[in-house]
Amino acid sequence: MSSSSAAIGVFDSGLGGLTVVRAMMRRLPAEALVYVGDTARVPYGPKSPVTVQRYALQIGEWLVEQGVKCVVVACNTATAHALPLLQTALPVPVVGVVEPGARAAARTATRGPVGVIGTAGTVASGVYERAIHALRPELSVISRPTPLLVPLVEEGWLEHAATRLVVREYLAPLKRAQVEALVLGCTHYPLLAPVVRAVMGDDVQLIDSAEETAADVAATLADHALLSSPSRGAQPRHRFIASDAPQHFLTLGQRFLGGALADVEHHVFT
Repeated sequence: MSSSSAAIGVFDSGLGGLTVVRAMMRRLPAEALVYVGDTARVPYGPKSPVTVQRYALQIGEWLVEQGVKCVVVACNTATAHALPLLQTALPVPVVGVVEPGARAAARTATRGPVGVIGTAGTVASGVYERAIHALRPELSVISRPTPLLVPLVEEGWLEHAATRLVVREYLAPLKRAQVEALVLGCTHYPLLAPVVRAVMGDDVQLIDSAEETAADVAATLADHALLSSPSRGAQPRHRFIASDAPQHFLTLGQRFLGGALADVEHHVFT
């Protein structure tokens, strides 16, 4: 039985899940977090579902060993391929990022079409189409794999000319289709939101699942009576773990978490 004072476990293939962490810190300021970025094996998108399931289960079980009370799969590819497995295998609640993003898209779109960009694995799984159509069957959904974006984010090339060129090329079909909303179907992609917005224009609503996911986590913890009680003057202790290049992770991660990310541990998953 998990304690309400335990930390929340979060994992992603690399840095992108920190967008979810940032949203959770705002919504759940009393909660301690343990974040794993699997930087040794990023990106997950081109890998087979079986491989992603193995990685996800390995990290999920490790987080449970660390004593977490809930696991957040802050990776669209891992959510698409491994969420049911993790929900069955782990003894704590498990929350993914696809359903919250689909819900936001269904709520935002008036007529469609809705665009989705994601890794090759996420797009091939069709998970967003299914989730959006379950809520709004009449909406047209156009998905496009954008596999080069994760390495560009991991490299820190958020405003590089090469990144702008790649984004423009990837988004051209969605722009021609005049999508009404665009789901950023990878937690790395919100870091490229200014570049994406410049290409798509202000009339296209960008859907970032981070805030919706944080709301889902809050509801899940409440349902299981696992919300932490705020301690007067005390700040929760967060841990950040990278499976490779922790100093690089620290340097880039501080760009959008600031002082909340002061140290990165190194753990090798084999």
